[in-house]
Amino acid sequence: MTDRSEQFADPLSTVWDPNTRIGDMLSGLKGLVVGIANESSIAYGCAAKLRAFGADLAITFLNERAEPHVRPLAEQLEAALILPLDVQEPGQLETVFEAIKAKWGRLDFIIHSIAFAPKDDLHGRVVDCSETGFLQAMRVSCYSFIEMARLAEPLMNNGGALITMSYYGADKVIGNYNMMGPVKSALEASVRYLANDLAHKSIRTYAVSHGPLKTRAASGIAAFDEMMEEAVKRAPAHRLVEIAEIGRIVAFLVSGASSGMTGETIYIDGGLHHVG
Repeated sequence: MTDRSEQFADPLSTVWDPNTRIGDMLSGLKGLVVGIANESSIAYGCAAKLRAFGADLAITFLNERAEPHVRPLAEQLEAALILPLDVQEPGQLETVFEAIKAKWGRLDFIIHSIAFAPKDDLHGRVVDCSETGFLQAMRVSCYSFIEMARLAEPLMNNGGALITMSYYGADKVIGNYNMMGPVKSALEASVRYLANDLAHKSIRTYAVSHGPLKTRAASGIAAFDEMMEEAVKRAPAHRLVEIAEIGRIVAFLVSGASSGMTGETIYIDGGLHHVG
């Protein structure tokens, strides 16, 4: 069998030595990854790094239309469970956690990388967004993370990590990000309050706030190409971050090395958030 450290080797050799042994860092940890749509997904980049570091994964796909795109990736990552999950469908989330309990009896981490807003609401002013659209965006993008934390708690008897994906439009007004700004702000606040609720059980919570990346989800944001170009100009690093870089930081957060941190928003954006 191909060594996982080679199979999912990091192309950024100037940042991470590809010859470094990484295959056992997370060995034995069991985790759920939600939000893979294709190989360009942030969730996939995270899953690939977590698997390369030795973690065992349960991976979900949104629906039957998404399954043919996600299942081959999940199989490549040797996922122990490949399950459907639409958080808007009653009972599906509970079914996923029941399957995890039956398979492993425990859970060590969750990667929550899902967000949604109706296009008409996302492309309009915040002041004009509909109640229905706002509540749907909150339901999928924020409340589902709280639900997952609640369901994970009894499976994390030895502690664990809950990680969600945010964006610096949560605390800065970003053109065309519109309604997702308040939604991501609520998500980051939820991370802090969940940290307060769960820290006594050694369950840590984090929001990972990345810079603009060309993913399928991002394609729904108006003028996103221009947003990326502006980010490259303004960021101190003068480049976009790569999904592999996000995956490495997520692996650190999952590991015991991050045991002294919880409730944090971790920025991985080449310093973009420092320049307003």
